[in-house]
Amino acid sequence: MNIIETHNLTRRFGRTEAVHGLELAVPEGSVFALLGPNGAGKSTTIKMLMNLIAPTVGEARVLGVDSRQLGPFERQQIGYVSENQQLPLWMSVRQYLDYCRPFYPAWDGELERTLLARFELPGDRKLQHLSRGMLMKAALLSSLAYRPKLLVLDEPFSGLDPLVRDEFVRGLLEVSELGGWTVLVSSHNIEEVERLCDRIALMDEGRLQFAESTETLLGRFRRVEVTLQDGPADLASPPPDWLELERTGELVRFTVMHHEPGVTERACAQRFPGAAVVINPMTLRDIFIVLARAGRTAKKGAAA
Repeated sequence: MNIIETHNLTRRFGRTEAVHGLELAVPEGSVFALLGPNGAGKSTTIKMLMNLIAPTVGEARVLGVDSRQLGPFERQQIGYVSENQQLPLWMSVRQYLDYCRPFYPAWDGELERTLLARFELPGDRKLQHLSRGMLMKAALLSSLAYRPKLLVLDEPFSGLDPLVRDEFVRGLLEVSELGGWTVLVSSHNIEEVERLCDRIALMDEGRLQFAESTETLLGRFRRVEVTLQDGPADLASPPPDWLELERTGELVRFTVMHHEPGVTERACAQRFPGAAVVINPMTLRDIFIVLARAGRTAKKGAAA
């Protein structure tokens, strides 16, 4: 079952198309990352899913309901934390939780106490006196205590220093063991997402580039280094999934976008007979840098 499904989801602001024809499915129980640079359309997509803005074309279904028809019953099953979320700063942490509790019949008091301790939140301190990282933890706690079916995090790491980001991610990983939430994370912080998510979608300029499991994505990209040893080197017309092919002296480097064990090795042996070939896995960050550069190159070529 998919907790979220979109079909041709599109949003225009005047002549600007922020999201174009988005086809997305978020399986139940997954931790799903929506990645992309600033301006890629991630936050606009989240806002359409949460019915904060309406799509221009297409539809989104959240918890089986058209996003434009989300009502109180569905919202009691959705947790939402945004980088721009406004909290009642004059309240203490405990007052804020007391305020939120009556809105959610499924609020779990024991889970609330567990999260207060795990996040090390001072219950008697006013929200206005908390750091940004602690404020995000308070917002997260208030969105988890009623055990939502879906937790939506819109740029939760923005503005947090590396130490606080690490604490926030560790907190998310720990609480994920307390309930079977489906999580949708919108972010451009790749390192944190790699630790959290089991499925990844990449958006660029409002368009979906791909959506697949983290394991599959990391498995199909490889960085190849070929050391030539006086043999021929065929660098003409490389396969379309060989990206950033370059030669420096006797060293040839490139990225394989669809690596299969044995296939890449045979292709290298044919093009570079007698050469020494080293094939290395890549991090998620390395993959996204390669894809971003390839996208820019393709755009320049189309504009020329």
